[in-house]
Amino acid sequence: QVQLIESGGELVQAGGSLRLSCRASDGTFNNYGVGWFRQAPGKEREFVAAISTTAGRTSYTDSVKGRFTISRDNAKNTVYLQMDSLKPEDTAVYYCAAKAWRERYYYSWTSDSLYDYWGQGTQVTVSS
Repeated sequence: QVQLIESGGELVQAGGSLRLSCRASDGTFNNYGVGWFRQAPGKEREFVAAISTTAGRTSYTDSVKGRFTISRDNAKNTVYLQMDSLKPEDTAVYYCAAKAWRERYYYSWTSDSLYDYWGQGTQVTVSS
């Protein structure tokens, strides 16, 4: 059982930056693909970004491309989401999720139903 703990969410002004962290309890975290998802009030949870086990592959939803960067430090069992040029529409609870990885999972790695382990979420609020 992998436990994921997110941190780094807070209130920030539009145009500002935040870095979210997702730390795993499992020492074999390098075997897990990780995704970031978000859910705004009254909306469904949506995919934000994902990263492969060795960080060789990443994926982003169109609305964050060029503004958000996902990365990982397997030595620290941590995945990061650097968020720059934040907009009010980025306001949401952000969740990280993990899956013990297989090559075939790339076909569905933007789907929240793929992932087995989830963190508790961290609130990001962007004021205009």
